[in-house]
Amino acid sequence: MIEAILSLLFALVIVFLAAQVFTNALEWLGEKMGVSEGVTGSVFAAVGTAMPETIVPMVAVLAGGAAVEVNHAVGLGAILGAPFMLGTLSLGLMAYFAGRKRGWTDTFKPETTGLHRDICVFMTGFSLAVGVAFLPESWHNIRIFAALMLFMIYFLYLMATIRASQQLVSEGHGTEADEDLYGAKIFTPSRMVASLQLLLAIAALIWGARLFVAGAELMSELIGVGALVVSLLIVPVATELPEKVNSILWIRRKRDTLAFGNITGAMVFQGTVIPAIGMLIMPWHIDSAYAIAAVMLALSGIAWLWFLMQSERLTPAWLMGNAVFYAVFLVYVVTGGGH
Repeated sequence: MIEAILSLLFALVIVFLAAQVFTNALEWLGEKMGVSEGVTGSVFAAVGTAMPETIVPMVAVLAGGAAVEVNHAVGLGAILGAPFMLGTLSLGLMAYFAGRKRGWTDTFKPETTGLHRDICVFMTGFSLAVGVAFLPESWHNIRIFAALMLFMIYFLYLMATIRASQQLVSEGHGTEADEDLYGAKIFTPSRMVASLQLLLAIAALIWGARLFVAGAELMSELIGVGALVVSLLIVPVATELPEKVNSILWIRRKRDTLAFGNITGAMVFQGTVIPAIGMLIMPWHIDSAYAIAAVMLALSGIAWLWFLMQSERLTPAWLMGNAVFYAVFLVYVVTGGGH
């Protein structure tokens, strides 16, 4: 038990420090490239920090142990658990730290066009991916077609986000670095140095997340939790750490567009590209009450964010409601509601 706890704490330290280095390099590169905070947060940061949770299901399915059913359960749970964790706990934690720093009634002011686009694309793509999972398992061609559609949805999303960048920069939403590039303390600052710093930070984030997963798996064995529950509840807590920490750092500095985009942009990626890959490499079928609950709560969390944005109630106090959805799932698991 002590070994598992120490492993989790060590992993947390690595992820926190790597996230500091990552956000510094990303802000510096975004400013030098002249792109909007929407592109930096929803595309660059979201995809970059999505590496750990992208790797977990792929490794589970393609390079897992002998128990194929367990590998598929872990893979499916990790794919579905990532949007669930982002749309509930991650937004809730971001709201909590913002409330402590900025006040519970302070209004978040992210760039609304990009946030609205993220929400709509996620709802569309993830709903399609989940809907296909309830089709008969023999409908392989339909799954392949749906996977291609999800890839296309993400491609169109990228094009729309990049296309909107120039106008947003002219309106004052350009990426600005708060600090000098850390790597400039050793080397002359350049895009190459910033890119190297970014790559090293991503590698450290992946390493830290994998250490956390190992500790979480050891802990789950000690407390006797099933593979699907681990992949829905425990693994995403670790693999989503980069998004959580990055967004907390940004939200405390009132960089709302970057903070929200980092989470919602990752949800778009996790709700389209990763399910599409899952459809192509593993049986894509949902038959667990826990998985269904996680999916419904993920969609509820992003719907709640959309409601707050539309009703102009986007404050830390109201956004804490997303953490309630996560708490509901915890209660559901603890009480054995999925059996």
